Amino acid sequence: MSREKQTQLKKDVAPYEKVDTQASIRQLVNTLVPLILLWYVAYLSLSISYWITLPITIFAAGFVIRTFIIFHDCTHMSFFKSKRANAIIGTITGVLTFVPYEQWKYTHVMHHATSSNLDKRGVGDIWLLTVEEYEAAPLWRKVTYRIYRNPIVMFGLGPIAIFLVAYRFNRKGAKRKERLNTYLTNASIVGLSALLCWAVGWQAFLMIHGPIFYVSGLIGIWLFYVQHQFEESYFEHEDEWSYVKAAVEGSSYYKLPKPLQWITGNIGFHHVHHLSPRVPNYNLEKAYNHTTPLQKATTITISTSLKSLKFRLWDEDTKSFVTFRRSTVMKMANVSEQKYVQPLPIRITSYRRGTKLNEHKHS
Repeated sequence: MSREKQTQLKKDVAPYEKVDTQASIRQLVNTLVPLILLWYVAYLSLSISYWITLPITIFAAGFVIRTFIIFHDCTHMSFFKSKRANAIIGTITGVLTFVPYEQWKYTHVMHHATSSNLDKRGVGDIWLLTVEEYEAAPLWRKVTYRIYRNPIVMFGLGPIAIFLVAYRFNRKGAKRKERLNTYLTNASIVGLSALLCWAVGWQAFLMIHGPIFYVSGLIGIWLFYVQHQFEESYFEHEDEWSYVKAAVEGSSYYKLPKPLQWITGNIGFHHVHHLSPRVPNYNLEKAYNHTTPLQKATTITISTSLKSLKFRLWDEDTKSFVTFRRSTVMKMANVSEQKYVQPLPIRITSYRRGTKLNEHKHS
């Protein structure tokens, strides 16, 4: 894609960056009200059967994800026109999703600015090694990386490790405003949890909010993972890296059924979002439908996205993700090609016609 086309593509999407305050308020209402009601219904259902409660908590988890999308838009200043309004709603929804607003805003903006850049990894992204880096790594680092990339660890332990533990601490180098926001978020989470425990009992609280927290966290990590870690994604070093290419080729269009698209706040149009983070989530589909080049992005579905679970390393030679096994096979093939058999020295002697070579003697 030429620079002219990249510039034009950004211009084509610009009209959809306009914030619709009424649409934002409607989304707040149709997200938070159902979340609160489902929580209450889940509590009432405990007196009947926990097997009724569990499905309700899963539905509620969907609205936590939708709440996170609102929070996410606030960090991009794309949910309200007012910076103050974005900060207030962002902090409140951050409490509901266990994520500190200012900290996420910093790391996520860094993620957008460095996405798919092999020379600027490590902030707001998923740990990724190239085949070459993995082969050169010491054993302890290989083992650590394998554990980290294991789906059971990433998605099974991830919700607890990230949302319950990691986000309770400030990042190194955080400024005063960011640190205070993290403290405020932590105190609010503790206060709200204590209030609910007092109202319904700590056991009921854990039985209801435990599944809501875990399921929403798991799906959140999955969405973040799958929309960049697909087979023919885009990764380049700084000298070859392009912001537009990283957005359009390094982010996928996760085509979900309409109900799931709605509950996830259109985040499946991830390439559109990365091209222009200022587009509110409720405008992402419109931008996609009216911008032809965006319709050519890699499209994945629920079934095809499951293939990404096996991808572990980025191969710079093939420009694609590979499995650990595939990486090993490629390494062995390269070693085999480099080996060669030294030819045995051949002694050539002259002999008369009709004389056997082994019987010939020099006089």
